[in-house]
Amino acid sequence: MSNTGKSEEVAHSEISGVQKAALLLIALNIETASTVFKYLDPEQVEKISAEISRVKNIPSATVDKVMRDFYDMVTAREYVLEGGLEYAQAVLEKSFGPQRAVEIIERVRTLTTLKGFDVLKKAESTQLVNFLSKEHPQTIALILCHLSPDQTAEALKELPEPFRSDVAYRIATLGKVSPQTLKQIERVVDEMAGSTMSQSVSKVGGTKTLATILNRLNVSMSKDILDKMDGRDSDVALEIKRLMFLFEDIINIQDKDIQKILKEVDRKDLALSLKVTDEKLKNKIFANMSERAADLLKEELQFMGMVKLKEVEIAQGKIIDIVKSLEETGEISLNLQGGKEEVYV
Repeated sequence: MSNTGKSEEVAHSEISGVQKAALLLIALNIETASTVFKYLDPEQVEKISAEISRVKNIPSATVDKVMRDFYDMVTAREYVLEGGLEYAQAVLEKSFGPQRAVEIIERVRTLTTLKGFDVLKKAESTQLVNFLSKEHPQTIALILCHLSPDQTAEALKELPEPFRSDVAYRIATLGKVSPQTLKQIERVVDEMAGSTMSQSVSKVGGTKTLATILNRLNVSMSKDILDKMDGRDSDVALEIKRLMFLFEDIINIQDKDIQKILKEVDRKDLALSLKVTDEKLKNKIFANMSERAADLLKEELQFMGMVKLKEVEIAQGKIIDIVKSLEETGEISLNLQGGKEEVYV
């Protein structure tokens, strides 16, 4: 008897969230299950349907436990909406005891972490900015870091100066977030989405995040933000400028501009930088060199032995610096927007 219970417990612990959803829908009648599907995204429906088709040999005790877990979560969620997490935990402790109550509450926290942000992600940029405009720039920065780069870029466009530059700088320099800030975020998301954010957020944002966002803005606006940031923190501004253009992005530059870049690049750096790139980019470079220079470079790449990845990254960094320098002096033009109509191959 105990052996059977153990195998069923293991079976329950091994199944994923999607599999649990599949088991739950199987346990429901067809009409109820189809109603549930109406509230899910097509991708979710596809994943759960695939799991439903694969379900076999699941112990009945495992299905019962999934049903109990779901019921506990729904009940806990109602308590949370009624009086918050502390109220919910207090009520659950009376019913299930302290340990079980904590387990349920933690599951609720995990499941609702992104619930509020799902609502924010669907908001129009104007609506989003109107809602956030009364908040502290640090709070806005943290919230925008949880949205897509495209949506964040649109929101930044709506923010007035100097608010925009301040928020952008905070996105770039976000690191560990204080409990006080998390409480503020929780309040903001609660107001808009009626859900509670998890306290587990610890590291978000950063220069890479802002670089991705600025790549979505028009050149003049991103340049204005970077210029203001340069006066505030030149090191952060420089890091963002370098991150905004990746070595692989060279493939999007016009041939005439690539030829200008190659004139400034050391041949050894060029060979090293191409060590780990795909054939498309290599061919793009070869096509913009003389036949003899291209043959020499191909030969050098062919007989190049093992090199440290760090050496390749340093060489690529030098070339990126050259590219950015030529762009800043107006000698070449970069495709910062990433639109298909601007790509040259």
